[in-house]
Amino acid sequence: MDYLSINKQAWDRRTKVHVESEFYDVASFKNGKCSLNPVELNQVGNVQGKSLLHLQCHFGQDTLSWARLGAEVTGVDLSADAIEQANFLKQSLGLTANFIENDVVQFGRENSQQFDIVFTSYGVLCWLSNLTDWAQIIYSSLKPGGEFHLVEFHAFNDLLSGYSYFPNDAPDIEEEGTYTENCDGSRSTIVTWPHSISEVISALIVAGLTIESFSEYPFSPYKCFDGLELVPDLGYQMLHKGQQVPLLYSIKARKTG
Repeated sequence: MDYLSINKQAWDRRTKVHVESEFYDVASFKNGKCSLNPVELNQVGNVQGKSLLHLQCHFGQDTLSWARLGAEVTGVDLSADAIEQANFLKQSLGLTANFIENDVVQFGRENSQQFDIVFTSYGVLCWLSNLTDWAQIIYSSLKPGGEFHLVEFHAFNDLLSGYSYFPNDAPDIEEEGTYTENCDGSRSTIVTWPHSISEVISALIVAGLTIESFSEYPFSPYKCFDGLELVPDLGYQMLHKGQQVPLLYSIKARKTG
């Protein structure tokens, strides 16, 4: 099964919907709004003058937000339509960024540049079949002393939604729409894999990275799951039997060698 082609087609279709959505609010972004959230801003810190590689960058809003904060950015995404839109957005804002259309693992095999920071966030890991290769790409893309930052949706919510928490040999193959409010009901075939948090951490350690922090959060900045309720000034939460469900986690790791 050529899962990369299947997912590429799905994300090409999604991109066309996303750029017109209130969820992504491109108009406000063009007017100066930062698309990054406090979790990643606080964790990554000052990026002025640093080289930053953004893996699975979609159509570039977060990548360009890092550029606005002073980073020298490179964004990589599987979707040709997403990279095309990222370049349109870059040009319309007069920002400097390098956008590359490629699978992240294939990119890593071809890439010879090293970066101060590698960043990836929000709904990225489920599209990867092999975290061992992914983690090795991160390690090889970092300069000595460089930092890796992941902010991801917590797999506990997937478990409550009926998906496996632990890795499976076979992927989940489904017909789904997209998560933005303007989804017209069109569905695409998507191929995804579950990854437990222990699998993520172990892959990074085996690749040679040193884990410096791991955090979990009960609030999501995005209303993109069923059962979320807004808590003013904090984000969206989910309650299970009256208790908060972990919705996000973040990892900071360093290449020490």
